[in-house]
Amino acid sequence: MPEIYGTVYGVEFQPPGRLYYYTAAEENLRPGDYVLAMNEFGLDVGKIRMGPVSVEMDHFDEELRPILRLVQEEDWETHKQNVADAEEAMETCKELIDKHDLPMRLLYAKYLFDRSRLLFYFGADSRVDFRELVKDLARTFKTRIELRQIGIRDEVKVKGSLGLCGMVSCCNRFLREFESITLKQAKKQQLLINPAKISGRCGRLLCCLSYEQSLYENELREIPDEGAVVDFEGKTCKVSNVNLFNTVITFITDDDQIVKATFDEFRKSQKVVVEDAGPEQIILDDEELDLENDA
Repeated sequence: MPEIYGTVYGVEFQPPGRLYYYTAAEENLRPGDYVLAMNEFGLDVGKIRMGPVSVEMDHFDEELRPILRLVQEEDWETHKQNVADAEEAMETCKELIDKHDLPMRLLYAKYLFDRSRLLFYFGADSRVDFRELVKDLARTFKTRIELRQIGIRDEVKVKGSLGLCGMVSCCNRFLREFESITLKQAKKQQLLINPAKISGRCGRLLCCLSYEQSLYENELREIPDEGAVVDFEGKTCKVSNVNLFNTVITFITDDDQIVKATFDEFRKSQKVVVEDAGPEQIILDDEELDLENDA
């Protein structure tokens, strides 16, 4: 079958958040433009962050919906009123949460553009029975109410924080979606497995552990782990240390001699050819120690 291409735009509804992809009848749309489009909840105001780009339409599992239109002046008035009313709804919701004595942390509220739905986002340490709260909110605001509990990583993303590096946390600056981070990555990078040093404000493993992971994997290709038994220079050796940063392996031979070799020397002795993986590309867009991150 012939490949079908189309022009696609990436739209962001909550910065920095997931990009939703749309087609558009208008040809003058550019990144930075505000548009009206249907997202998973309903009609909302979003900002174009990507496009126009030509892509294979088979790349998407579902048929893409079109952008409705650019935000007009009268639309801005409606949007500003929705934002102001959502802030007031936050205060009302907080009072009702206190009334029902619910263990939840209200983060933000949002009206859809046509006010067909009022969304409240909250964090909590466990599941919360908020059925009575929803009834009170529905009676108060006379619209469809939806409460959505988000994970601790998303909670920090909403609130914002400083990372161990002293900069604003990555999730609050540019990360649109979270990747799965495991302790294997920290071990591969030969980091000290100290929860205070390798976890963020969310209590999960640092997202930045994934940024250089491919570089470490490339450096350690065909390099045995510590404790492995290998043949080197005609002797049976046990790997006692792998120094990733100096690219040196230390062996203990079967006659208790200490031998060192560079990664390249070891690969050459094993007749292993490792091709250069080229420069690393970084795309911006939990059981062990109870620290591992869920994607």
